[in-house]
Amino acid sequence: MRKPVLMSFLYRLLHLGVIVVALVAASIASFAQTADEAFTRLAADSYSDTTRAVEILVSTAHPNAALIVEALNDGRLLAGPGGVVLKTPTGGFVDARTGAALTAAPADVKTVRLNNAVRRTVQAALGGLSLLNPEPAKRTAAAEAVFKSRDASLLPIVEAAIGKETDPRALAALRQAQAAILIAKPDAAPLDRLGAIDLLRERGDQDALATLRSLAGEATPALKDAQARAISAIEGRLRLWAMAQNLWYGLSLGSVLLLAAIGLAITFGVMGVINMAHGEMVMLGAYTTFVVQEIIRANAPGLFDWSLAIALPAAFIVSGAVGIAIERGVIRFLYGRPLETLLATWGISLMLQQAVRTAFGPTNREVGAPSFMSGAFDLGGLAITYNRLWIIVFAGLVFAALLAILKLTPMGLQMRAVTQNRRMASAMGIRTGRIDALTFGLGSGVAGLAGVALSQIDNVSPNLGQSYIIDSFMVVVFGGVGNLWGTLVGAMTLGVANKLLEPYAGAVLGKIALLVCIILFIQKRPRGLFALKGRAVEA
Repeated sequence: MRKPVLMSFLYRLLHLGVIVVALVAASIASFAQTADEAFTRLAADSYSDTTRAVEILVSTAHPNAALIVEALNDGRLLAGPGGVVLKTPTGGFVDARTGAALTAAPADVKTVRLNNAVRRTVQAALGGLSLLNPEPAKRTAAAEAVFKSRDASLLPIVEAAIGKETDPRALAALRQAQAAILIAKPDAAPLDRLGAIDLLRERGDQDALATLRSLAGEATPALKDAQARAISAIEGRLRLWAMAQNLWYGLSLGSVLLLAAIGLAITFGVMGVINMAHGEMVMLGAYTTFVVQEIIRANAPGLFDWSLAIALPAAFIVSGAVGIAIERGVIRFLYGRPLETLLATWGISLMLQQAVRTAFGPTNREVGAPSFMSGAFDLGGLAITYNRLWIIVFAGLVFAALLAILKLTPMGLQMRAVTQNRRMASAMGIRTGRIDALTFGLGSGVAGLAGVALSQIDNVSPNLGQSYIIDSFMVVVFGGVGNLWGTLVGAMTLGVANKLLEPYAGAVLGKIALLVCIILFIQKRPRGLFALKGRAVEA
């Protein structure tokens, strides 16, 4: 009785095995047929056939798909009646179908042509094939590329990659890429598209907003409502980030104004000299940076990252020495005659500009950025460049150093004494002429430091200083003549106000509005925000 049962079981098992083998064979035959179609299309030398071939290779996960697509992108894919051949970067040849090395390429093959449409398909395919890269960072970058392309043919690869992904950041990027594809896929299930809208709402950037606006197909009322709410939420968030970005730009501009004005605050406050050549001290610092970098490029290229560190003391010395020469040679004979001082320093500024034009030419000069000041990073919705960040830090360090000099050194004590009451300081034995020269040199040297910083964000030209001289005077007068804290507050206030006004009034009208506001403010507080105290000042 058991024998017939056993025979029946074996017969069924054999029958099942035959079915499985037949299905596997059919699948292999189908894959082979599909792969054959892809290679046939590549050999057809037609843009549409090439596009379709790439899609087939990616969707069927052909073992050599990545190599073929990369070769196509690099112009190393050859096809024709003789087959499809990869040209390796070293000059060898490989059969694209089997991966076997070839001694030479067949005579009847030529480079597969590309146009913009094919290139877009190739780039999307490369992004899809990179989703399985062993490195999480490359998988994340590939998912971002798929997110932007929204190529529906990559959806199976994205879903397969999601099932295998273990890195949280890469997984989030993959889910967002899947959501972008589903948004652009008209025949996707409504529930899947609702989930995709929620994911894009969480992402909340400009790319997510553009993707949501491209909702394809006949959207149901629920989808349209979810889309509208997500777009409204993202736009509100982006407005807040835009305001925060403008605040960051304002702080950045304020730090630049602080660097340009802080030296002027010293000379104007202590000496009462309207120095129209202050902008040229900034320009000399920038050109000193250029000369230092040229010397390093010619003699020690490996030290280029240290070029700014070398340029800082050099610029301080050059600008400070020129400042002392101007004070000793011209300005000391004009104390108490403000109009003559203004005209004399204006003439000196023209002479310095022409001297620089003669020495370096009238065109802009290139000043490079060290590696640590290149690039940018994102902080939430803020785009922060390293050069601006370092300038803000540098401005803070210069401000702290000047405070320390004024508060903790004998020279600083004498400078403050001369600022508050020149006659009394002279009666106490302070050599006011020497203090005037050193003060003018210090202010000019600080302007040279500002030139080093400005060379990283502005054109180095003979007119560099003219762009900042008026703003520097505005900062000094608004903050309080001779008061460093007033200069800091004034620079940051004007910088932030300028950047907040620009989106609404434009750059020119915004600056005019600020100038009018400062004029009205000075009418009420002639000595600025923080007026200095002292008998001479109060007199």
